[in-house]
Amino acid sequence: METRELRYFVAVAEELHFGRAAQRLAMAQPPLSRAIQQLERRLGVVLLHRTARAVALTEAGSVLLREARVALDAVEAAERRTRRAAAGPPGVVLATKAGASSELLSKLLDAYAAEPGAVAVEVVLCGPGEQEGLLRDGRADVALLHRPFDTTAGLDTEDLHTEQQVVVLPAGHPLANRSRMSTAEVTTLTDLPLPRWPRRDGGYPDGPGPQVRDHTQLFQLIALGRACALVPESLRAQLRDDHATVPVPDAPTVTTVIAWPPHSRSKAVADLVRTATRL
Repeated sequence: METRELRYFVAVAEELHFGRAAQRLAMAQPPLSRAIQQLERRLGVVLLHRTARAVALTEAGSVLLREARVALDAVEAAERRTRRAAAGPPGVVLATKAGASSELLSKLLDAYAAEPGAVAVEVVLCGPGEQEGLLRDGRADVALLHRPFDTTAGLDTEDLHTEQQVVVLPAGHPLANRSRMSTAEVTTLTDLPLPRWPRRDGGYPDGPGPQVRDHTQLFQLIALGRACALVPESLRAQLRDDHATVPVPDAPTVTTVIAWPPHSRSKAVADLVRTATRL
């Protein structure tokens, strides 16, 4: 299969409309239809159910859509890493969520800098969930991710640290002095709804909570009595006096992992990972 054919198929599969897909690809519809038919003949499977009114994915089409996205991301990542390698002196780009794992990151950078042959490390601070995308599309060489919030499928990883979660409340809230709370109690705080983080497509899920983009915004809303939040307990260090935290023992634990592409052969990435696991 050619990457051109995969791009054609992904456009049709996402639009479920040949006309819109052709417009998105800036091409005419007849050659797009022929390309998809040729792809089906070559694979010997039906990828799309077509009627006069609708286009729908078959089971085989759903599989190809998932795999094609991965393949196209890998091609784009290879292009970016190749250009970066030719652009200047060797270095490593590390992506991490702003405000998360700050103490670990500081120790990691100091320890790696002391290693023989250490190269420059560019740190890219991201919004929630963005560091995974930078790693997958080649803009980063390594990333600090947090399960279960980030997806590590298809990446090589090493677990670094696992911690419990706490609920952050406004100081002075009637529940702020509790020794513990359950996740059920947290989700039923109607006066302090949980925040809504953006999805990968940029939209927000439905719900009563405020829309937030980063922890600075979130913590200000909590201090104003407009929201509460479940966060890893290490974020306590960033809180001010107008916040209170209560442990939530039944909330899922959060594991910080260092992740890198499975095909990476970079000595600098290997040394950085080795330093992180030693810490």
